[in-house]
Amino acid sequence: MTDAPALDPAPADGLRAHSAALRSHAERLRRAAGDLRWQGPRADALRAEVAGLADRCATAAGGFDLAAAQLAEPRPPGTP
Repeated sequence: MTDAPALDPAPADGLRAHSAALRSHAERLRRAAGDLRWQGPRADALRAEVAGLADRCATAAGGFDLAAAQLAEPRPPGTP
């Protein structure tokens, strides 16, 4: 029986680094929106837009984490 080929960890590590960066961006966006002292409907709209952007960053980070986990899984012999 042969072992699954060793995988290069660099692609998965790169995805994890991108994920961490996106999570950091999401946190900074949320913090900046919370610190906004401007009031009124336009300020609320801006906060909602920034919160949506932060959510999209966090979602993308989750996708990168999932892809990294899949890359790190050993593949059965003969699998492309």
